[in-house]
Amino acid sequence: MRHRKAGLKLNRTSSHRTAMFRNMVTSLFKHERIRTTDVKAKELRRWADNLITLAKRGDVHARRQALSIIREKDVVHKLFAEAAQRFGSVSGGYTRIVKLGRRPGDAAPISLIELIYSEEGEKKKIKKKDKVALKKKQITEKKEPEKKKSEEKKEIESKEKVTEAAEEEKDIVDKEKDVTEEKEAEVKTESTAEDSDDTLEKQAEAPVESEETESKEPEAKKVEDDAGDSEVKE
Repeated sequence: MRHRKAGLKLNRTSSHRTAMFRNMVTSLFKHERIRTTDVKAKELRRWADNLITLAKRGDVHARRQALSIIREKDVVHKLFAEAAQRFGSVSGGYTRIVKLGRRPGDAAPISLIELIYSEEGEKKKIKKKDKVALKKKQITEKKEPEKKKSEEKKEIESKEKVTEAAEEEKDIVDKEKDVTEEKEAEVKTESTAEDSDDTLEKQAEAPVESEETESKEPEAKKVEDDAGDSEVKE
């Protein structure tokens, strides 16, 4: 009869068995969940529960006892820092085992072992003031997206107004340019018309002068002929 012989041998020596479970406990507290066989998971639960009770005690001797089992100091510091808040005043039930089926190679039953949070560690009594504050926070959180939407709409409207004003200014400038170009064209046409009128007047005056000169030339000749005739008679 196996009185006072707790634990499983798992077809291993005692040194091999302790080394294996030390590694498994360190990986469990480091990653908070591991996959292993059902038998190992059930035996690993005993190791994890003992270490969590040491972490909840929290004195120096308990820390040294945990360091003699867990292989990484960072994991021990994390466990002792979070044990009081995470597991609360619950004594036991720190882990959960979920069966996953059988392993493809040798059809061994596989299960997932993970750490759980106690409800007492998470839940706290909330006063009326805290409830009012929570309601106000919820209301403000609901109003914030509406405010953001209204601000975005205002920004879009302001941008549209700016673009419309810029377009109106461009239209005004273009109209002014068109008016100035029309005025310049009118001035140019008037100047060209005046130049053409001057040239026409000059052309009209030129033949008149020639006619006068031509009319004066025979008169001069007549006078000269009359003077010559009078001299001959004398």
